Amino acid sequence: MHRNKLIEKSYDIAKEQYAELGVDTDQVLKEMEKVVISLHCWQTDDVGGFETPGAELSGGGIQATGNYPGKATSIAEMRADLEKVLSLLPGDQRLNLHAIYGDFAGEKVDRDQIEVKHFQSWIDWCKKENIGMDFNPTFFSHPSADSGFTLSSKDEGVRQFWLEHLKRCRAISAEIGKQLGSPCVHNIWIPDGSKDSPIDRNGHRAILKKSLDEAMSIDYPKAQIKDAVESKLFGIGAESMTVGSHDFYLGYAISRNKLICLDNGHFHPTEQVGDKISACMQFLDEVLLHVTRPVRWDSDHVVILNDDVQLIASEIVRNNFLERVKIGLDFFDASINRIGAYVIGTRATQKAFMIALLEPTSKLIEMEEAGQNFERLAILEELKTKPFGAVWDYYCLQQKVPVGLDFISEIQQYEKQVLTKR
Repeated sequence: MHRNKLIEKSYDIAKEQYAELGVDTDQVLKEMEKVVISLHCWQTDDVGGFETPGAELSGGGIQATGNYPGKATSIAEMRADLEKVLSLLPGDQRLNLHAIYGDFAGEKVDRDQIEVKHFQSWIDWCKKENIGMDFNPTFFSHPSADSGFTLSSKDEGVRQFWLEHLKRCRAISAEIGKQLGSPCVHNIWIPDGSKDSPIDRNGHRAILKKSLDEAMSIDYPKAQIKDAVESKLFGIGAESMTVGSHDFYLGYAISRNKLICLDNGHFHPTEQVGDKISACMQFLDEVLLHVTRPVRWDSDHVVILNDDVQLIASEIVRNNFLERVKIGLDFFDASINRIGAYVIGTRATQKAFMIALLEPTSKLIEMEEAGQNFERLAILEELKTKPFGAVWDYYCLQQKVPVGLDFISEIQQYEKQVLTKR
């Protein structure tokens, strides 16, 4: 009880300090309700999936490094891990599921044969947890992807296989959204590309455009499904040309009224995804984010509160884009406790948005337009030493989740009781 009183007292002091800058911290805590993060299921099992029990998938640049004990090896274990993660996070979350994580009940079901029934238990689980669900077709780690081309393949048989997979994934996504009463964000990423410089780049891109148009010709209500397309700069084995480049998908998203997925690991290290958001929003209704931490390349390290993530959050908040941006995570670290990775990464993302909300944006814009750049910079620097941590701790206390480092002992106990016995 004494500690809770200290947290409340610290919050009251922080509230006064932020009020001096024109920021209402109580309102900020209410605004945090809009920060809903979609948790990527593949962090629990290193992108293995349940098509083949015990499998470790590869291909398309998909690689989880490390071999920390306790990864999920079944749907039951994965759900138990996700439930533990959800219990340690403030705010609202969603589930983001890849097609390879279907409930196949030991049956071999190829990707062009998946149906809603293979994901019904996941829908029911989301109902139980009272969360929404997003979905992704899986275009990697399959014999029909070995050539390096899927939806953009010049082999019509291969293209048709993946086209059917995409069509079925859209149907499944629409049913997910219908049953859960929340639009399912259906995100399309393919690993298609070339290791060496190809001559006919245009040919593959024309085929990809054709495939996407054929799949999208089936019209579902937007209240059920929101389609997104995800670009990438390069992949392992596709260093010289990626068919689904940012230019290609941005053009497709704008011309077809789809979401563009901006993964901050999918660009050149000197590019800032935060700077791309307001540019894309001039032409698109909504944007999907995949928040990760690239270290020199798209290595998908656990998200931390760094400048890249902060700029993304700040751009969204400064422009009132929270309701137009779908936030998802995309990292897979097998070198540390996977539950801990989830909690650290999600909380870091949430902290970035809270810091952004604690900024007196209107005042800063007024100064900027008045040419008061010295004053603007002074406030931005002053904000860095304001007691953000006190507001965050109070938020966690309000949400009835562990405050500060308290989640460490809970995860350690879960590891001892559950993870080490797998």
